[in-house]
Amino acid sequence: MTQTDEGLLAPGEPVDLDNCAREPIHIPGSIQRWGVLLAVTEPDLVVRHASANVDELLGRRVDDTVGATLDEVLGTVAAGQLRHHLRAWGDLRARNPVVVTAQTPDGPVEMDAVLHRIVSGPSTLLVVELEAALGPRPFSFPNTYQAVRGAIEQLNHALSLDELYDVTAREVRTLTGFDRVMIYRFDAEYNGEVVAEAKRADLNSFFGLHYPSTDIPPQARALYEKNWVRLIADVTYVPAPLVPGLDEHTGLPLDLTHSVLRSVSPIHCEYLGNMGVAASMSISLLRDGRLWGLIACHHYSGPHNPPYGVRAAAEFLGSSLSLRLVARSEERALEEQVAAAATLGHLLAASRDGDHALADALVGRAGAASALDLVPAQSVVVRAEGRVATAGDPVEDVAGLLAWVDASPDDVAVRTSLRDQEPALAAALPSVAGVLAVRLPDDQCVVWLRHEAVRNVDWGGDPHNKAIAHREGDTVRLSPRKSFERWSEVVSGTSEPWTEQQVRSAGELRSRLLETLLVRNRWQLRTAQNVQRSLLPQELPEIDGWSIRARYEPAAGGQVGGDWYDALELPDGRFAVVVGDVAGHGLGAAAAMGQLRNTLRGFLLRGDDPAQALRWLDHVARLTMPTDMATVVVAVVDTASGEVTISAAGHPRPLLLDAGGGALLTDLPVDRPLGVGSGAPPTTRLTLEPGGGLVLYSDGLVDSRQTDLRAGLRRIVTLFERDDETRPVDIDEVMAACRDAASVDDLTLLVLCRDT
Repeated sequence: MTQTDEGLLAPGEPVDLDNCAREPIHIPGSIQRWGVLLAVTEPDLVVRHASANVDELLGRRVDDTVGATLDEVLGTVAAGQLRHHLRAWGDLRARNPVVVTAQTPDGPVEMDAVLHRIVSGPSTLLVVELEAALGPRPFSFPNTYQAVRGAIEQLNHALSLDELYDVTAREVRTLTGFDRVMIYRFDAEYNGEVVAEAKRADLNSFFGLHYPSTDIPPQARALYEKNWVRLIADVTYVPAPLVPGLDEHTGLPLDLTHSVLRSVSPIHCEYLGNMGVAASMSISLLRDGRLWGLIACHHYSGPHNPPYGVRAAAEFLGSSLSLRLVARSEERALEEQVAAAATLGHLLAASRDGDHALADALVGRAGAASALDLVPAQSVVVRAEGRVATAGDPVEDVAGLLAWVDASPDDVAVRTSLRDQEPALAAALPSVAGVLAVRLPDDQCVVWLRHEAVRNVDWGGDPHNKAIAHREGDTVRLSPRKSFERWSEVVSGTSEPWTEQQVRSAGELRSRLLETLLVRNRWQLRTAQNVQRSLLPQELPEIDGWSIRARYEPAAGGQVGGDWYDALELPDGRFAVVVGDVAGHGLGAAAAMGQLRNTLRGFLLRGDDPAQALRWLDHVARLTMPTDMATVVVAVVDTASGEVTISAAGHPRPLLLDAGGGALLTDLPVDRPLGVGSGAPPTTRLTLEPGGGLVLYSDGLVDSRQTDLRAGLRRIVTLFERDDETRPVDIDEVMAACRDAASVDDLTLLVLCRDT
């Protein structure tokens, strides 16, 4: 990781409040002094890096430590214990700590060894962090669960989120002995709010206070998602640098992302000191791998260093709370989804009643369900089928609102502060702060409006006064604010936020109303085109040695019919190309086309050859589409040999292109159309030589009101003949030449070429 790659400060560059968001906190080059860090090679366990305070715990000079083996540094007993652990366990971080007996000048000392591995250039290093095992040690790795069993039972019986928060704060304080434990919840912008607190009786309460997102920079939040516990045993500690300071492979300090002793930002220590905090610990609360909040622990009476086992028990409790929060959130989301689905069902039933206007159905006339029941708001405006209807509070400028919706590029538009996000619209709608709008075809739409939600937010200090200037010699730097007194702010100009479920409900209503519009037969060109084009391949496969080009155009006047083309790779390495045509226009033809296209795909993907696939497709058409008529041609190509297997049901015969520039109609037998097939479609095999090709097309290119079939076939052959075999045919020119303004049929063209 480099400064250029990440935009971070260079190691050693001074940090202040202006640049702390770019501080490389994962590579501080130092640790906190309540333990010792050794980075050793494997398998020989030679120390490559050591913290400068190694003498305080082990009684050794750091210069004598770097380059020595762990046997020499810790003694043979401790080194043997570590070797045994390394052989026994693969995931070291999941089995911390290892209790070892290290040899010191004062005799054997029991220590907690916390292990993990880091990447160092082409190899890895084993990081050994040692903590003296002094004072009470109530928990160890095997009985961590037992330590929090009672708390887990309380969490399981909690009936509300507030109760979950309170139980966790209280139990973590009991476990760790900190003076104050807070549950700290982030909003969507990572501003924090204290939602629960357990504290010493004489301390002021922080419950309900908010803290700005800038108090925890983005790179710090990223570390919280990787390393779930962070302890600062003494806010006033002097960092112990690592020796040597830079890794010989990377040229940077060691990556201490997962280090329990990692030194923290001096800006953060100053921030804590300004709050009067002497020691702190934080435990991450995650939801779907993302940081949701923190368990923040503060100590005021002096340094505080809970043993590793205590910290592990607290982390376990935090993980349990995270799981319960996710479960509770999912339960609530499911309840909201069920309620929304029921309301949506009522709305759709009303919208399909042809005796009432769609706009009236959606605003809930005569006491029926309304769009306001689906998405709570103060007002709703619906424009459908040329009619505008409203419900709820009056809207000042409906025309201006609808003009803004028409100009929006989004099918679903969400705004929570028109004053900041859409000032022109805010001027037209002075009583409105939030908008949720869904667009439908042909300038139809549903728009929900919310008023301003004025609220008081209590901050822990003025969040807009983030810095205080300090005179330091001839320089002035910025430092964290010193005041954390309750500071109230009136937040205005915004609406209540639209929840994820409400936005999903609006989107679902939009999707279902598209169907309703089709059912009511009030849909127009754009809707039909979207349906048709969504069933065409978004992109054609790229196959070495081959090229596929395809075009589709609706009939003149924009009427969408039942034409389709397809190209797909098959499981055995071959690929198939298809052109089909369902007679008729509009939704019925498009729906029949979609059914045939997807059914044919299934037969080809299971390994059927073209004739087998058409036989089964004919059977499906007989059973499920007795009133529809369709034609189709299918070609399956062996990419290595160029062999092509073709079958056609009622469809125009493909055009064969040779390497010399010639073009002729293939002489293949064609079965009857789908639904009336013979039951045994004929098969034709041919080989495409390098430079050759195959042209599949619908009858719209060769048969129209102005061109009879014979003349159309002669025209398409002529269009694909080339004097210069190196010049590819422009299929857009072919489409233009075959276009007939009087035609009522679609035009579909697919050209398959084998490269020279």
